[in-house]
Amino acid sequence: MGNNSCDLLIKNANVVIPKTGIIRCNILIDEGKIKELTKSADNISYSRSFDVNEKYVLPGLIDPHVHYGVFSPIEVASETESRSAAVGGVTTIMRMLRIYDAYSQEISKHLRASIGNHFIDYAIHASILNPVQISEIPHLYDLGIHSYKLYMNLGSTDNRILMDMNPSEDLHLPKNVNITDDLCSKVISTSSDLKNAVVLVHAEDNETCAKLIEEKRQVYSTRKAGTTRESDKENPLRTWSECRPTISESIAIKKIMNIGRQSGANLYFVHIGSNDALDTILHEKQIGGCNAYIETCPHYLTHSVDYNNLRGKVVPPLRTKNDVASLWNAIKNGLIDTIGTDHVANTLNLKLGTQNDIWTSLAGFPGVATMLPVLLHYGVILRQLSLVRLAELTSYNTSKIFGLFPKKGTIQKGSDADLVVIDLDLKKKVTPEILQSSSDYTIYDGYELQGWPILTVSRGKIIMENGSVYPENKGHGKFVRLDQDNNNNSN
Repeated sequence: MGNNSCDLLIKNANVVIPKTGIIRCNILIDEGKIKELTKSADNISYSRSFDVNEKYVLPGLIDPHVHYGVFSPIEVASETESRSAAVGGVTTIMRMLRIYDAYSQEISKHLRASIGNHFIDYAIHASILNPVQISEIPHLYDLGIHSYKLYMNLGSTDNRILMDMNPSEDLHLPKNVNITDDLCSKVISTSSDLKNAVVLVHAEDNETCAKLIEEKRQVYSTRKAGTTRESDKENPLRTWSECRPTISESIAIKKIMNIGRQSGANLYFVHIGSNDALDTILHEKQIGGCNAYIETCPHYLTHSVDYNNLRGKVVPPLRTKNDVASLWNAIKNGLIDTIGTDHVANTLNLKLGTQNDIWTSLAGFPGVATMLPVLLHYGVILRQLSLVRLAELTSYNTSKIFGLFPKKGTIQKGSDADLVVIDLDLKKKVTPEILQSSSDYTIYDGYELQGWPILTVSRGKIIMENGSVYPENKGHGKFVRLDQDNNNNSN
């Protein structure tokens, strides 16, 4: 096509460009890429145009932390959860893959089953759960999977965790996982030999947590056997937070930073939700010796233990209102790098467990579709968070850390046309139905939020418009290989 022609023209946009500012212009999109940002829309021929009437256009969100394929097989989950992501203005999801067997035998099945089912693009983080998998890190790297996760919360006890289902088998796969210091050291040293590889860290000290959980459960069952006075009815989320205290996070952070320094590693701390964990990372970063990135999640910015509802059980736990305030300060001061949702696609029935108590209920809840509305409402509207900073937290920084930039994470000539148009005046009440996940509940149920995505564009295709996802775009989403040459990294 000629210089003044394009497939899609987005007119009269306030374009939010990370690290730069907000520019009033038109966006020419051709063959899935941004062709040009231009002030004038005269003499442009296009197949389709969309006038956004001076609304803000952000880079499509990249959610670095999504669990899907655990409660339904990946070919089903990739449809429901990528659709939910598109509802929320997310254009790339990064799957936390948990496989217990050798990746060399299993990974190709998962990659194959994912093709043709996603509405938006996806990348993969591979969890390293046993010594056999350490030797497979170079193989994963060659496949374009450059990030590896360590679950320091899983040790010799209290270590049962669900793996991702085998493709086309609707069967839960619980396994016991023991992440030793030796395994952590070897994963970090192996990955540090690979250019720009990142190790994701779930930082909680297993021994501290396992011991407290055991003690508190004993007290709980003794009390349950006796008569329950009204004063004994505890807030389950406070109990859960006491079982997994912030000191357990600090212990794990110090330990892994010391290991990371031995090889100058890139460490990425997932779901940081407490002031203590934040302070510990910042202190360790000052010592230097390795890179450390900090991710927080929307739920740590909106909910504390006062939520007092089993739906809010998550690992690490929700903390105090002071922790919530501290995280907002850290966001304002540029101390937090990214926001990921830790989205878990379970249903309320599964979530609440057999006993409807804090011990048997599952950790985790859905969040991919509410990330943007929550950040717009609580951040931009209520706390004057700038849209440029929001775009950096939800897209640009993530793309830089994980090697997706400049293909993803910004709005510039040559980048993928991954965009989200937002309406800062739009108020909507959250219900599970509008989020379109396989989950039938949300911790934001009934909340009225101001600021919603109204258009999601993935590589030049309109995927979501006014809350509706076009079914014919199922399969548009591609696996994003993390290669060194990022102008050419999707298969």
